[in-house]
Amino acid sequence: MQPVLLAEIETPKKFKLNGVWYGPKKAKRVVILVHGLGGNMLNSVASLFASVLTNTETAVLSFNNRGHGLVSKAYKSAPKTKKGYVRITAGSVHEVFEDCVDDIDGAVQYARAHGAKEVYLAGHSTGCQKSVYWAFKRKSSGVKGIILLAPISYYAGMRMEAGDKAINKALAVARKLVAEKKDHHLLPTNVWSAMIDAQRFVSLYSKEGNEEIFPYWDDKRIPKALRSVKVPILAVLAEDDEYADRPASEMQEWFIRQIYTGEVVVIPKVAHSFHGGEKAAAKQIAAFMKERYN
Repeated sequence: MQPVLLAEIETPKKFKLNGVWYGPKKAKRVVILVHGLGGNMLNSVASLFASVLTNTETAVLSFNNRGHGLVSKAYKSAPKTKKGYVRITAGSVHEVFEDCVDDIDGAVQYARAHGAKEVYLAGHSTGCQKSVYWAFKRKSSGVKGIILLAPISYYAGMRMEAGDKAINKALAVARKLVAEKKDHHLLPTNVWSAMIDAQRFVSLYSKEGNEEIFPYWDDKRIPKALRSVKVPILAVLAEDDEYADRPASEMQEWFIRQIYTGEVVVIPKVAHSFHGGEKAAAKQIAAFMKERYN
């Protein structure tokens, strides 16, 4: 069992986020793990990768962004209030995708404050979208590279599972609720069985929002945010990703065409979580970072 330290992160907008710090208290190099849809700081990907990436100079920071869990609470400092804070409902059901910029800002600042000279963002699943969107908005300021672990389009994956007819039916309801300023009202279960609010559904499945970072399902689409990232990107694809609607080799070719600089690799015979292939993936990450050591 690897010892960890609790991390208390405050974002620039004063939201309080919990995290865990693996490795030396003061590290030259920090890999920040950005979990995916409904994940959390202690998910299997965090523990697996933290165990193989940490060393005497490298720490891993895994933290809860506002999308952790299904439904959760987010706390914001408010010194002038009686309690000293305000609370909002968050979690993957209610999160606002664009809030990821403030969340990641907080994690990057925390790593820097604890001695990191080199910072890498490592998103998993929809954490990849958040990492790229942050880099797009912040021009990658303060990080040496972006690592994408199992980057997939949730629209493409859901189209494979549910079909366009079901998505479009739910999308019409979601858009109507948003137009009525009922952004955080849940979709009726007879329209969409999974718990999700209106604005979140539009963000994930409309094909038009900021969250559709990887539109490999449409060759005519230009992935503006992805192409804007000028720091090196390492995209690590899972050969048997259950959420992918096409072979990993096709996705690999798409990512190679889109990234400004970096590399794209496929880990064979692993699913979305990389279970059983974490060492192979970590080896790719370690080599990617070593090329950029100061």
